Amino acid sequence: MLLEQGHQVRGTVRNKAKTEKYQHLLDKAAQTSGTLEIFEADLLKANSFDDATHGCEYVIHTASPFKTSVKNPDAELVQPALKGTQNVLNAVAKADSVKRVVLTSSVVAIYGDLEEVKSKPNATFTEDDWNETSSLTHQPYNYSKTVAEKAAWEAAKLQNRWSLTTIHPGFVLGPSLTKRLDSTSIDFVKNMGSGAMKAGAPNLTFATVDVRDVAKAHIEAAFRPEAHGRYVAVGECASILEIAQSVDSDYQQKLPLPTKLLPNWLLYIVGPGLGFSWKYLRKNLGISFKFDNTRTQKDLGIHFRPIGKTMGDHFDQLIEDGILAPHK
Repeated sequence: MLLEQGHQVRGTVRNKAKTEKYQHLLDKAAQTSGTLEIFEADLLKANSFDDATHGCEYVIHTASPFKTSVKNPDAELVQPALKGTQNVLNAVAKADSVKRVVLTSSVVAIYGDLEEVKSKPNATFTEDDWNETSSLTHQPYNYSKTVAEKAAWEAAKLQNRWSLTTIHPGFVLGPSLTKRLDSTSIDFVKNMGSGAMKAGAPNLTFATVDVRDVAKAHIEAAFRPEAHGRYVAVGECASILEIAQSVDSDYQQKLPLPTKLLPNWLLYIVGPGLGFSWKYLRKNLGISFKFDNTRTQKDLGIHFRPIGKTMGDHFDQLIEDGILAPHK
């Protein structure tokens, strides 16, 4: 989107030599009026963002591991999220040109488990809420996003040259620019469209958002002078079954989508093998909730796509790229 708007853009990768991982961005740059420079940087390496940041006016920090199954939560989730944010902000501190930083946080920096919504007015989370229940041993990904965001706000308070805004996406879905499958979101849609959930969908509800709306929210949060603070990036809250049922009927006919719920008792049996602990299930299974995105719509001008449109476009991309095979 930045390239399409004609901006000078810099991007970071861990290994610049592996051009196949970002060739789609180079191709996009060649088709637009924008320019793209690629820099090598590593979240855990001090000073590695200095060159990329020097001379920039806006820094959008999006990188943080999103994994649901890890062996070492501190090393795989918390340290990359926390140290990565600190390393980027240390680079910002050295670059006098920077006037705003946009950090990709998450809805899970707002809540730890869905049961917390029971104490909220109208069963609704807002930007005023903070996750105070996650830890290294329970919901470590949620914990990683929370500690990283808190570190960013602490750094922002210590100076007055640059301002900080944070974007809080839910479960990001929608078409990808590449055929890569090493993504939790893409894996979820692929599994849904390939029949992995045909026996039934777990009775779990997610805050969902289209990847294109998330991108626009970051850009608006950077360029709008009045933007400030935290912004929820959630279009709809929907269960896995509701997500499957949201698409047009032709997808229902050509893809083996789930049509019923998996019994809760069965999920307690098979859940641990899928990465769902009993504690997680007890605190999240079957709980409905909402997010108030009013502030995001008003301040950033975001009109969120319906989940059915997001999923339809995502299925189309996976089918076109040969990743999903629809019924004839």
